[in-house]
Amino acid sequence: MDYKNNILETIGNTPLVKLEKTVSDVNALVLAKVETFNPGHSTKDRMALKMLEVAEAEGKIKPGGTIIECTSGNTGMGLALAACVKGYKTILTTSDKQSQEKFDILRAVGAEVIVCPTNVAPDDPKSYYSVAEKLSKEIPNSVWLNQYDNLANRQAHYESTGPEIWKQTDGKITHFVVGVGTGGTISGVGKYLKEQNPNIKIWGIDTYGSVFKKYHETGEFDEKEIYSYITEGIGEDILPKNVDFDLIDHFEKVSDKDGAVLARRLAKEEGLLLGYSAGSALGGILQMKDQLSEDDVVVVLFHDHGSRYIGKIYNDDWMKERGWLEVDLTVKNLINGKHSDNFISIDRTEKARAVLTLMKEHDLSQLPVVEGDEVHGSITQSALLEFILSNPMKNSNKAISEIMGNAFPIVDADMSVKELNKYISKSNPAVITKDESGKMHIITQYDIIQAL
Repeated sequence: MDYKNNILETIGNTPLVKLEKTVSDVNALVLAKVETFNPGHSTKDRMALKMLEVAEAEGKIKPGGTIIECTSGNTGMGLALAACVKGYKTILTTSDKQSQEKFDILRAVGAEVIVCPTNVAPDDPKSYYSVAEKLSKEIPNSVWLNQYDNLANRQAHYESTGPEIWKQTDGKITHFVVGVGTGGTISGVGKYLKEQNPNIKIWGIDTYGSVFKKYHETGEFDEKEIYSYITEGIGEDILPKNVDFDLIDHFEKVSDKDGAVLARRLAKEEGLLLGYSAGSALGGILQMKDQLSEDDVVVVLFHDHGSRYIGKIYNDDWMKERGWLEVDLTVKNLINGKHSDNFISIDRTEKARAVLTLMKEHDLSQLPVVEGDEVHGSITQSALLEFILSNPMKNSNKAISEIMGNAFPIVDADMSVKELNKYISKSNPAVITKDESGKMHIITQYDIIQAL
């Protein structure tokens, strides 16, 4: 029989998957190390188990003890799984910017979750670092593993992730790309790969609001670089001991928006439902594609699973609130969004003064001019007013047919709003369309603005 003794034995040996559509304009082979195949659905399973095993070997925790950790969610999940198997209690401190799904999943596997504020300094008593340290001093037979400074973190990746990538690429890897948070993954994998081939480039993906990039380039820890950001799992306002800056060739910053949008592209175009940092890692590659050639083999590590972000980057409303979701609106959407579906038009024999009164009563800026069921022209309020004021006595009773302009273009209801740009302009402020029942509707610039 072929079976594992427990869930922890399934950690590691995750697959490499070739990316296609999302990197179609990258002149290199791009392979994704998909760490969601670990049992806790993230790369953090590797280092969580390693840190715990080292703590056990050093006598820092005894049977029945309590594991304490500050985490953005994924390390906590790996520790919670290990605690289930080994019989420990788990207390996890996390920040309030993490997704609700992460909190719920951690509690589902038996962890106690304490949510701390994000926008405080690391040494603030309320920070998730400080709370974890405080609890470890108060609770007997407990250990705070501190993934940021615990070098067993990067050792796990030196012993497992790095060798796997080297073997899976048959030693042909030229670039390793990964988001940097605690620094364990990039430092452990980077150290192993550079020992095999010192020419391999190690690229770390950072986010705006994090200190890594500037510190790496200048050696200066600049507090002015620190500000709140939305991206989860990468970037820091501290310098974890696990980050070996000497191993990293370059840091590339990727915006919150680009990380979110590209994670959604990975789901829709590659079938990979991944976490926020995966989008950021892909963004780093796309931003640096000019440094790659057709002979390069790029391995990008995708940290975690998209199920932790369903209420955020995979939620359309959440994306729309931030202006990050490009909605492909159609003319049909504009029709459905109009407050009134009345199609107001005027007969070509109507008098100018009567038409001006009608436009004023209905607050209209433009009107189609018809004869029977056919649209023959158009009139705008500004053109009509200018005509009447030029000679009020003479022009007020003239038929609108004498001053009407060209008919508004007729467009298909399935046309995208982007395509409408070809038809609506300052000189042509509206179009006409028909719904499924054949009823006519007028679409104006105002309707588009309201929909957007």
